[in-house]
Amino acid sequence: MKIEFKNDLEDILKILESGTEQNKIKILETLHNTNNLKVVQQIITKLNDESIQVRGEAFNALLLNKNEISKILIGNLNSPNKNIKGFTSLVLANRNEISAIPEIMKLVNDEHGMVRSCAIGSLGYLNAGKIEDIILKSLSDSNMEVQKSALHVAIQKKIIVSEKKIKEILNENDDQIKNLILKLKKISGPKGI
Repeated sequence: MKIEFKNDLEDILKILESGTEQNKIKILETLHNTNNLKVVQQIITKLNDESIQVRGEAFNALLLNKNEISKILIGNLNSPNKNIKGFTSLVLANRNEISAIPEIMKLVNDEHGMVRSCAIGSLGYLNAGKIEDIILKSLSDSNMEVQKSALHVAIQKKIIVSEKKIKEILNENDDQIKNLILKLKKISGPKGI
């Protein structure tokens, strides 16, 4: 069954705001080229939808959008909503929005571990410079996902981590962390560890 949309602004906004999951997904699939900022903002709010499929389609619509939407995306890094902040940082990274680096850096101290983890991953993906201190600090984060993101970036950027810090991290007793530490040791070599 094919769903038809008139695709006028009012219908689009209404569906995104209160439509069924299926209708939200169908309309999001058509919005990857929109330059209407009201629609773009409504797509961004769908990064916090209860449906993971809707969140995924919203992410794709923003990622694939070739219009200049970086300002509105960067503005949403200040959202009070953790999903919007975290996922928007990932959208910006995947769009290679280097200009977003200073704003994404502010998120590494966010109160939510998910946001910190996304921000660290985004900074690594954007190959942000001068983040070694942030990465080393994040290796001691209370949130294990933040530690994993920091380890991935440390490996990618070949950041040297002290033996003491490695032992500290290994106390987490997590298989993924142990595997990341092995990769880090291969890159750093005996002198860096």
